[in-house]
Amino acid sequence: MADADLDVVIRQLAKQQYKGLMAAAKKRRDRYIGLAAKAKNGEARARFKQIAKDTMLQATTAARRLQISADNAADSYARSMRNAAEAPPQLKKVVKKAAKKAAKTAPRKTKA
Repeated sequence: MADADLDVVIRQLAKQQYKGLMAAAKKRRDRYIGLAAKAKNGEARARFKQIAKDTMLQATTAARRLQISADNAADSYARSMRNAAEAPPQLKKVVKKAAKKAAKTAPRKTKA
């Protein structure tokens, strides 16, 4: 994975988080469905079923937002790397000088 582009890594991590989020949501939904099955009256049964439905709706929305954010970050990173690779040599020198200057002025950690 050392040679992998970071945009691919960003997408893979988002995919893992998506799967984890949806698995947790399904587990919680199943818990509420189980409570609905054990409910004594129709009102409680309907309430638990509605909670289960809302849980999946909210989790799906959150997972979709997570995926969109990760895609945007990965696309932005890939675009910036592509633009940096295509930048004229003169601009690259300016960027290197700025990076060296920033490294010199960065605060250094001291041993305690």
